[in-house]
Amino acid sequence: MLGRPRFRDRVEAGVLLGRELAQRVKSSDDPMVLALPRGGVPVGYEIARALEAPLDVFIVRKLGVPGHEELAMGAIASGGVRVMNEEVLNYLPRLSDRDIDAVAAREQVELERREKSYRGNRPPLDVSGRTVIVVDDGLATGSTMRAAVRALRRMNPRAIMVAVPVAAPSTCQEFRAEVDEIVCLHTPEPFNAVGLWYEDFSQTTDEEVHALLDAADRAEATQVRSPR
Repeated sequence: MLGRPRFRDRVEAGVLLGRELAQRVKSSDDPMVLALPRGGVPVGYEIARALEAPLDVFIVRKLGVPGHEELAMGAIASGGVRVMNEEVLNYLPRLSDRDIDAVAAREQVELERREKSYRGNRPPLDVSGRTVIVVDDGLATGSTMRAAVRALRRMNPRAIMVAVPVAAPSTCQEFRAEVDEIVCLHTPEPFNAVGLWYEDFSQTTDEEVHALLDAADRAEATQVRSPR
């Protein structure tokens, strides 16, 4: 029995996660919240509000198995990073390098579209020397988040923290060796899928992403004019 979902929606999940992070992250850490679109953005927005930190997006695309696109065989991120899920690939002996490259090429087009759409005229990300909090609405295999973390490592942040409302227990544990800190509010067993732990897991739209990023920019501008 899975019981009642833990979170009402991504907003509630973000509020709860923001409260937890506010006890761990100090303003002197110079935090920046990077949300993985699209589902991570409503969560990240609430975290950025709680920490009074800037919010931006980091674009990562899942590489779905042909014919079973919901099953992630890997992911790509900005900067040309590709992370493959060897455990999944071991079950797919008929999948050729050409098949994988075709999926990656298709997702690269969408990655570039989203980069241009979501980031618009924002300057290039500068995370050097900062504590980067990478946020999504949950972790199943973790391949998408791994691609993000590996790409960000190349950008010389002070520290990388992963923060999610819910995660598969094994995936949460694996990340402890891959990042400086990981916060998983809920690690249910059996896990099955991220969406099972939300009452409302409706798709986040591009319009919602734009609205939340614009709201975060306005809040940051207000904070700059009225420093604490």
